Amino acid sequence: MLGVISRNEAIRKAQSLGMDLVEMSPEPTPPVCKMLDFGKFKYEAKKKKQLAKKKQKTVELKEIKLRPNIGDNDLQIKIKHIRKFLEEGHKVKITVRFRGREITHNELGIQLAQKILENIEDIGKGEVEPKIEGRQVLMILVAK
Repeated sequence: MLGVISRNEAIRKAQSLGMDLVEMSPEPTPPVCKMLDFGKFKYEAKKKKQLAKKKQKTVELKEIKLRPNIGDNDLQIKIKHIRKFLEEGHKVKITVRFRGREITHNELGIQLAQKILENIEDIGKGEVEPKIEGRQVLMILVAK
């Protein structure tokens, strides 16, 4: 801590020590500066940025496709997969696809989506409620 000194004097002191004068905070009057090796400072900042990027977790959107007349055991297997994806922190998109004349009973798809939502309500919740889009019912789940 050298206190408040002129810019020229600060630059001279930094050069005599073989360092650079780096402005840390320009807002206050006078600005706050440090004497340090600028190459080393840039290297450490780059390493911090890489470490922060490494710790960042990306959330993937996993999709589970179903049919409205799926069997109970098959549905339980799909629910296990949904639970696994939610526990890993991913979002899950549920698609109930209708073929042929099945679309006339689209309430079956919505009931199926509601049944899935009831089975996973302890670890997940619906981000997007079941809605009909064309020949399919869509719903997105996220972990609590």
